[in-house]
Amino acid sequence: MRRAVFTLLAGGVLAQALPLLLGPWLTRLYSPADFGLYHLFAAVAANVGVVACARYEFALPLAAAEPEAAALRALCQRLLLASTALASAGGSVWALVIGQAWPLWLPAAVGALGLVSLATMNATRAQRFRRLAAARVLQHGGGALAQLAAGLLQAGVTGLVVAPIAAALAALAALGWPGPARAARAQWLAVARVHRSFPLLNTPHAFLGALQDTLAVALIAGSMGPAAAGAWGLALRYLKAPATLVGGAVSQALYPRLAPAAGQQAGCTAAGRALVLRTMLLLSMLAAPLVLLLWWLGPALFTWAFGAAWADAGVLARALALYIGLHFVASPLGVVTMAWQAQAWALKLALVGQGVFVTALAAGLAWGGLAGAGWAVSGAMALYFGWYFIRLATWPVNGPPAAAAVARATP
Repeated sequence: MRRAVFTLLAGGVLAQALPLLLGPWLTRLYSPADFGLYHLFAAVAANVGVVACARYEFALPLAAAEPEAAALRALCQRLLLASTALASAGGSVWALVIGQAWPLWLPAAVGALGLVSLATMNATRAQRFRRLAAARVLQHGGGALAQLAAGLLQAGVTGLVVAPIAAALAALAALGWPGPARAARAQWLAVARVHRSFPLLNTPHAFLGALQDTLAVALIAGSMGPAAAGAWGLALRYLKAPATLVGGAVSQALYPRLAPAAGQQAGCTAAGRALVLRTMLLLSMLAAPLVLLLWWLGPALFTWAFGAAWADAGVLARALALYIGLHFVASPLGVVTMAWQAQAWALKLALVGQGVFVTALAAGLAWGGLAGAGWAVSGAMALYFGWYFIRLATWPVNGPPAAAAVARATP
């Protein structure tokens, strides 16, 4: 696992370094209002893209044999085609309502995100960690470079929107996607039944998780304007970069280690729980200095890096510091409940967490604007993440029956 994590981490460093280094330039090429509209588009695209395959792609590492994997790929491609068609209709309505053309790129964004997710899980199943690392560099680093080029051409919001789509397609090529999968109708219907927990339990979990981001941007834009939404989006883009960098690498290496081997009972094992506990402790040690740094220098760092127009983002960064540290620890652990066949429990807890987040955000905005929202979110989510970490660290060893009992007992 160590070698896999370091391979993915090396690619992640390059993938995140380019957007972070180019950020100060981008904030001088685009206004906070431009970024606010872009973050709204990106949130909606991610909301649809994350469930475009009904999360069946996450069953690929669990497929016992290649025929089952091929049937899953065929099923995912059919679902993705339907999702892209729905996104096309939604983007057209959105463009008509606001009288601008950039929402018409929504189906392209959804299709690209869905294909990259499918290809990523296919490569994860094959443990092609070098390809995964290269794809991350192309998708995230290439997206920032393309946005820079679009900014120099004064492409505005459209440039911000189109650049990540092109980068996602480059990442798809790097992953070595084999193209359209073929499987008989009976085969992909069979795997749809076998892995039905993914659309029934993980899809609403993922959709509502992405919806949290969409609602956050919409609430801020509606109450304080696009510029405030731009400050929120910029702050979270930088503050969550460490979680994206480390969390993506750790989760892709952790998932195959926790997934049951052929003939092994599904669920939590003593060794798996110990591995999760060690992972949480290590991530906590890495997160603590980040929180302290943001409390101490957050406002000054943001103003220095991005200019006076982005001062509000620095104040927000300080307020969100505790939440960001906890999110850094939690980010890679989403695969744990999938591997332990505990998606019903995870969905229930996530619903509570998302309700707490949105409620705290709305209350904080009414109380003290952007900074008030940040402090309210940090305080409320500390309670939520604390409960989550305790449950994973004390998860019963014995597989699905015990997990189901915990799910029924969890409010």
